[in-house]
Amino acid sequence: LPVKDENAAEHPMHTEHFEITLDVLRLLRAKAGRVTAVGTTSVRTLESLSALGWRIHQTGSPEAERVIGQWELYDIPEEFGGEEALTALINYMEGAAMERLKCATQIMITPLGYRFRVVRYIITNFHQPKSTLLLLVGAYVGDDWHRIYDYALSHDFRFLSYGDSSLLKVD
Repeated sequence: LPVKDENAAEHPMHTEHFEITLDVLRLLRAKAGRVTAVGTTSVRTLESLSALGWRIHQTGSPEAERVIGQWELYDIPEEFGGEEALTALINYMEGAAMERLKCATQIMITPLGYRFRVVRYIITNFHQPKSTLLLLVGAYVGDDWHRIYDYALSHDFRFLSYGDSSLLKVD
């Protein structure tokens, strides 16, 4: 949904369901610091893993039946990184003899102080103004999103779902 509120923090984020296997978690941990997400839904899914890892760290359980809240990731301490979150999830699932975990997320990634923990690079298309997707891009590249989008517009790039894509990386 488009962000209609003047204050993006007031926008209610929709819920997306995901499932992840133990093998994929192991692969992600092996690629720590080099994970490329293809699409904003993948970004939200991968970053949501940090919340599950933090829940395990805090309570001993990922509480997967509880939806990951819109602002839950913003409450995780800075020093708790993606590799630590993935390790907590892997250890939990191995200990519980689980091969897969199902969960739902409502996280909203915005330039309001979000810290990426799992995703290092993003491949995504060009999104419309006043969208949560553009907020996510802004959280990743900062104010450079204006320059990137101006370039795309001035070179006739196609926007939205069937448009051109870009590889976003921040060093």
